[in-house]
Amino acid sequence: MSLRFGYHLPVWGPAATRDTLLSLARHAEALGFDSVWASDHVVIPFEIRSRYPYNATGDFPLPPTTNFLEPLTALALVAGVTERLRLGTTVLVLPHRHPVLAAKMLATLDHLAPGRVILGAGVGWMREEIELLGAPYDQRGAWTDEAIEIMRACWRDERVSHRGRFFTFPEIGVAPKPARGTIPIWIGGHTPRALRRVAELGEGWHAAFATPDVMRRGLVELKAACAKAGRDPAGITLSVRLGLAAKRPASEVLDELKALRDVGVSHVIVETRVTSAEDMTQLLDRFATEVRVKL
Repeated sequence: MSLRFGYHLPVWGPAATRDTLLSLARHAEALGFDSVWASDHVVIPFEIRSRYPYNATGDFPLPPTTNFLEPLTALALVAGVTERLRLGTTVLVLPHRHPVLAAKMLATLDHLAPGRVILGAGVGWMREEIELLGAPYDQRGAWTDEAIEIMRACWRDERVSHRGRFFTFPEIGVAPKPARGTIPIWIGGHTPRALRRVAELGEGWHAAFATPDVMRRGLVELKAACAKAGRDPAGITLSVRLGLAAKRPASEVLDELKALRDVGVSHVIVETRVTSAEDMTQLLDRFATEVRVKL
């Protein structure tokens, strides 16, 4: 099985500018990357008590004054200067947006960039942000499950109505529809509930910064969840977001990618951990010439 590669666009910090996004998206497409991706935060509170799950300290690494671009807006920008790249979110925190609004925004993007959108979707981790935007943090998993049901109905049905635990609305029309009738949803997270959500509601599992061992252990749980849901796990796309440090040896990266491929991962989203547009371009070039060609 061959690996497909995506590139995480710099949607925060000093590189989060129009010129940089356009340049890097064009360059990624020219290098043969399959997709570009954007992360999601609407606000960064000045006081965060929630534990950040992706580093040892638990501290969110960005100050509140950091430019952090809205992901679907950023992807719409680069869609206009690319033709082939898939456009993904890693991840869109569903409790940040009403599901009808999110469905409309995603379908519009997929209508204008036909069939190119992948919805990486998660429940989020920051209580302060989620509650500010109106969703119940402690019920965000159930809220997200219902939101996915609503979004799929918006993409599928001419007349959409819903009566549920968190949302109730009469018949509405939501158009345009996605170019291929729906948008693939890759569920983020590593918890048992996230893996059950993959089995029950997702076309893919999108794991952030997961090692081959983490993926291997998670697949045991995912296969068990698929068995309960009556689903073949072979039909689920496996993807991983991978941090790429500037000084990490190419041989080490290559070994990790081969191990991920052996586990069954088919998509890897590369996040370059440098700050300048020039360094990002150089690291992309190195990855393409020193790593990807050897897989």
